[in-house]
Amino acid sequence: MVILKIIILVSFLIINESNAKAIEKISKSKLGTKSDKSDSEVYYQPEQVHLAYGARPDQMIVTWVTLSAVNESVVEFGNGKINQRVNGTSKIFTDGGLQRRKMEIHKVLLENLIPGETYKYHCGSKFGWSDIYFFTAMPEGTNWSPRLAIFGDMGNENAQSIPRLQEETMLGFYDAVLHVGDFAYDMSTDNARVGDAFMNQIQPIAAYVPYMTSPGNHEWQYNFSNYVNRFSMPNSNGKDFGGDNNHFFSINIGPIHLISISTEFYYFVFYGFKQLSNQYKWLEEDLRVANLPENRAKRPWIITMGHRPMYCTNNNTDDCTKVDDTVRVGLPYIKKYGLEDLFYKYGVDIELWAHEHSYERLWPIYNFTVYNGSTEFPYTNPGAPIHIVTGSAGCKENHDDFGSLRDYCAFRANDYGYTRMQAFNNTHLYFEQVSDEQDGKVIDNFWVIKDKHGSYKN
Repeated sequence: MVILKIIILVSFLIINESNAKAIEKISKSKLGTKSDKSDSEVYYQPEQVHLAYGARPDQMIVTWVTLSAVNESVVEFGNGKINQRVNGTSKIFTDGGLQRRKMEIHKVLLENLIPGETYKYHCGSKFGWSDIYFFTAMPEGTNWSPRLAIFGDMGNENAQSIPRLQEETMLGFYDAVLHVGDFAYDMSTDNARVGDAFMNQIQPIAAYVPYMTSPGNHEWQYNFSNYVNRFSMPNSNGKDFGGDNNHFFSINIGPIHLISISTEFYYFVFYGFKQLSNQYKWLEEDLRVANLPENRAKRPWIITMGHRPMYCTNNNTDDCTKVDDTVRVGLPYIKKYGLEDLFYKYGVDIELWAHEHSYERLWPIYNFTVYNGSTEFPYTNPGAPIHIVTGSAGCKENHDDFGSLRDYCAFRANDYGYTRMQAFNNTHLYFEQVSDEQDGKVIDNFWVIKDKHGSYKN
């Protein structure tokens, strides 16, 4: 009987509509006829430069690509003037497309940074150097107010939000960016050339502020290999980064404990079940530790980010429109690894999602029941997590329309745009939604105020 259930489960998930669409797209991408570079051409110049936070405030990870192998990975940097040099590592990444394109991906871990200080840097080798960029190391402790840009589903084509995000990054609006899945549409398309183009598009953002990520369904090709290799998310040990850490990790940013997970483990089960089990065990332990009294007092805000939402009111057949959403309740039939009960138990404050090409803010919700703090102040001491779906940054698939309004939906819009968040202190979070279609107008804003953080079961 158990074997039969597993067979049914695998069959159900393989043929789900989202995967079918993805398979069709990758089949088309394999037909690309553009030739690769000739043997006589070399591409030593660094490109696709981007940053990621390390596990500690004194760390920053610098990642870049050379399209030809240089076998040297160096960052020169300094506070005030460039006077330090660190060597890193590199590996040859071979895309899974028909051309088997190769690129060298370079990663350097900077350590012993002075928290809160601004550094200049450039990256490269004796064969060529990048432009000079700058970043600010994460301030130490919790007595500062992180400012984050948050979005998902941003592509190379129709990337409506990129110019404004580039400008705002250079003007100092943000300390970091959270990209909640679905990049480039897709990074593997045209033998990964679309991935190259997209990574260069975000360079004017990601070379200056940490670009923190979670995977989406559009990263699935070749077992998520482009995503796994191109990004460099941290491990809590402060030594390892990138690779499997890109699927799930957690990091402390001021008064926030941020957790990034892969919702795609629930759907692309033909890559295996073990990674889902591993993530769930890791996640439960991470939440347990974050809720130890000494830790929750120091970093009271627990915020999660994952691509596919538990709830939405869009006019389609995506899982979030259904009562038995897989991420929410667990795998079909066996109902294991559902996240809603886990997040409720451990008092997650905010759940960030994307996937739907729209913006939607929900009332505090658990099991389809609204738990507002009060009628007048619904987000003051709410009785359940607050869900935000922010997948409208812009891609070639355009907008997702809405269906009937549900009682748990507080606000929704399908303008192209993105979310801003600022954690002012241990009790106050501020959110606003920017419409790029309306020239940067803020179309939604709200405060979350909590005097006490912890399990909603108490």
